[in-house]
Amino acid sequence: MSKWTTKNMPSQRGRSAVVTGAGGLGYEDALALARAGADVVVAGRNPKKGAEAVAAIKAAVPGARARFGELDLANLASVSAFAARLAQEQESLDLLINNAGVMTPPERRETSDGFELQFGTNYLGHFALTAHLLPLLRKGRKPRVVTLGSIAARNGAIDFADLQAERAYKPMPVYSRSKLACVMFAFELSRRSKAAGWGVESLAAHPGVSRTDLIPNGAGRSSLSGRLRSLMWFLFQTPAQGALPTLYAATDPAARDGAYYGPDKFGGTRGYPTEERPPAQALDVAAAARLWEKSLELTGAAFER
Repeated sequence: MSKWTTKNMPSQRGRSAVVTGAGGLGYEDALALARAGADVVVAGRNPKKGAEAVAAIKAAVPGARARFGELDLANLASVSAFAARLAQEQESLDLLINNAGVMTPPERRETSDGFELQFGTNYLGHFALTAHLLPLLRKGRKPRVVTLGSIAARNGAIDFADLQAERAYKPMPVYSRSKLACVMFAFELSRRSKAAGWGVESLAAHPGVSRTDLIPNGAGRSSLSGRLRSLMWFLFQTPAQGALPTLYAATDPAARDGAYYGPDKFGGTRGYPTEERPPAQALDVAAAARLWEKSLELTGAAFER
């Protein structure tokens, strides 16, 4: 996969995709998929931003099949409603990219369901979304789910005694936990799909260090990380480059079910897609199974129905 780019992407004509997140990496994912011929739903919580993203895609790709779907991952009712609407609009789904997220709000905040915001949005919201969309995915053609991890997942730790960071909230460790959970989920979904015969491939990917609005929208532009993001912009690769590992995992026939993809240079911070070794805890099968069961309990989602 030496220096894989969107020029290497197979045609996606006739395939349907849902990408969460209307800006940054999500936008680049949706744009590339639309260019390759896919029918893309850009899913996000802000209708104005979503409409702008769809308009930009259609301006860049004449004839693009792209539309917006309202989805607030910090609200389980919104997740359920989005999936119900999609099931009315189409009979199957070929690709789900679990991309959207929030990063390091300085103070502990909660979702509308009472979960810590980062864990609830980045992980539990996508866990529930995947569960709700599984019936459509199972009817898809060679269906895949790609869930976004992060370099930060390497420093993550799943604390089952304090999953919601109620005892101690530190922005970056909690973000790392949420992203480690995403990677663990991707691998556990792969294992369970194989065991149950769902026929859905599940992969994980991360974008390295990319120049998106994730830090400014979370920690804030005036925070230390926000100032570093502005002053040291040259250390951050473009969103289009950062999206490549996800797009490789989502579309390339050689991408391996249950694998983890990220950039190939400078410790995974930038470069072109490559398969990399996941964080050690992400390979803990017992912990992943425990997290799965706890997530079912917290979200009320069901994968078999």
